[in-house]
Amino acid sequence: MAKITIRGNMATALGAKLCRPDVVPAYPITPSTLFPEKISEYIADGEMDAEMIRVESEHSAMSACIGASACGARVCTASASQGIALMSEMMFIAAGMRLPIVMAVGNRALSAPINIWCDHQDTISQRDTGWLQFYAEKNQEGLDLMIIAFKVCEDKRVLLPATVGIDAFVLTHTIEAVDVPDQKLVDEFLPKYKPELYLDPSKPMTFGSFGTPEFYQEFKYAQTKAIEKASEVIDEVFAEFKEKFGREYKKITPYKCEDADVIILTMGSMSGTARAAVNKMREEGKKVGCCKLTVYRPFPGKEIVDLTKNARVIAVLDRDISPGFGGALYGEVAAQFINESKHPLITNYIIGLGGRDVLIEDFEEIYDKSIDAVKKGRVEKPVEWIHLNKEVL
Repeated sequence: MAKITIRGNMATALGAKLCRPDVVPAYPITPSTLFPEKISEYIADGEMDAEMIRVESEHSAMSACIGASACGARVCTASASQGIALMSEMMFIAAGMRLPIVMAVGNRALSAPINIWCDHQDTISQRDTGWLQFYAEKNQEGLDLMIIAFKVCEDKRVLLPATVGIDAFVLTHTIEAVDVPDQKLVDEFLPKYKPELYLDPSKPMTFGSFGTPEFYQEFKYAQTKAIEKASEVIDEVFAEFKEKFGREYKKITPYKCEDADVIILTMGSMSGTARAAVNKMREEGKKVGCCKLTVYRPFPGKEIVDLTKNARVIAVLDRDISPGFGGALYGEVAAQFINESKHPLITNYIIGLGGRDVLIEDFEEIYDKSIDAVKKGRVEKPVEWIHLNKEVL
């Protein structure tokens, strides 16, 4: 195993290379362009035996992914923001056809106004497509989760596509030290893809056929059961990855939550800042912990309930917004407790949109607001915005 210092995009590209994909269709978009650039270098230098397809749009990129995967190839790509919005139609098709495509995403805000910096709106907006969704805290996780995603997606109990999200610029363009697994170990962990069903002129079959009312609902039921089954498969793959490479992953990772009155729930790069804030507040005698969500689809509802049910408040941080409601993660967390006779207060904080910095001071404000809800015995403002620039409102 070698240690190198690389940008987040390079980490996901290197993770993809280690998985030996056959086809990589891609269209450039900030902040994910470095991924196809690096893949093209690997291919040109003879380090990677793959076909790179240069297309005219993200919609075409995902279309090419679908065609290649349906023919039995191992396929990956990369995109972000407006690119993912453009390929949304094809993302539904990829999942409905049960194709194990893996896409690296530089999580970026959606226009308008035009913004190239980090938030999770792009992938969160695609949560209903049927794709698995992973979110990395740092570059090492970006590399590892690419390998893990291929392993999970190609499992015959799953056969669904996945996104691996790394935060725009905070990770995509930031250099960090990364441990690179030996190719031999990755090959043992992730053998060559051998699909049972694929397009073959000698054995004609149909993928994504016309679904009449007599059959469509059953297709969607089977797809839903597969994403539910993926939860178990992810646990198995995480355990196997730890045994093979020594790094541990969980769908949701707690930190100092055992006796916490307030538990802060995060996704992505802000999770490290959350732990630093928890350490500072713990030194001040505040009973606070945090949980990092690595897997958003399938949603780890049971794990969240088990880890947070004894807290007094769950503070859910969303780097996205569903206008007229609140954060998507908040809604899903709250839904997990709907049939629980007793549960913590649940608050939602919209934070870090469009690349705004997430600071230790922000977590301290969130803690204070959460404790205020405990004192009042109710949540007066379920959804609050953190670190607003009131001078431009």
